[in-house]
Amino acid sequence: MKTPNQTATPADNSSKRDWLRWAGGGALAPLLASTTVAAPSPMADKPGPRAHYFPNSLLQTHDGKKLRFYDDIVKGKIVIFNMMYSVCTGICPGSTANLREVQRLLAPRLGKDVFMYSLTLQPQFDTPEALSSYVNSYDLKPGWTFLTGQPNEMDAIRRKLGFFNDDPRIDADLENHTGMVRVGNETLDRWFMLPALSNPKQMAREIMQM
Repeated sequence: MKTPNQTATPADNSSKRDWLRWAGGGALAPLLASTTVAAPSPMADKPGPRAHYFPNSLLQTHDGKKLRFYDDIVKGKIVIFNMMYSVCTGICPGSTANLREVQRLLAPRLGKDVFMYSLTLQPQFDTPEALSSYVNSYDLKPGWTFLTGQPNEMDAIRRKLGFFNDDPRIDADLENHTGMVRVGNETLDRWFMLPALSNPKQMAREIMQM
């Protein structure tokens, strides 16, 4: 499995330098940012800073809703992403259990200005019904959404979020999939990564400072 110190880079070579400036600069931001929630921007209807970076693919949630990746999921929000698949027996169970505690700690803000998302690595098998069953098996509460879609589009999103390995053989092996969480504030264009098995209180604290 990919270890926490294996940092991800963007899939597109032409954007590597921009990504490193973008993600690296954001890594320190949560430690310095105010905990005050920013007021809604009067420009909320305008494209945000990552409108031309992330795809706007049509995805399905575990409860059957259809959402556009950029417009409905990322734009203007504080977001938390991780990768999983419903039959994973490696890092997924521990990560899901740990993130469930993070969800509990973030409960007052979830669905308001902070949103949790899990994206499947096996969209060809993880239908909304399969993901819903997964959610129920962990007794996950509202505010954490599991997403599936067309395989090529899910793969493009995964890479844009930096969840990949430069070695194609390792990247193709689901047993080696990343155990990291991508956290972002799209409005401020601040982004960083944390190991999914980090201390939940520390994770929640850093997320709330976005």
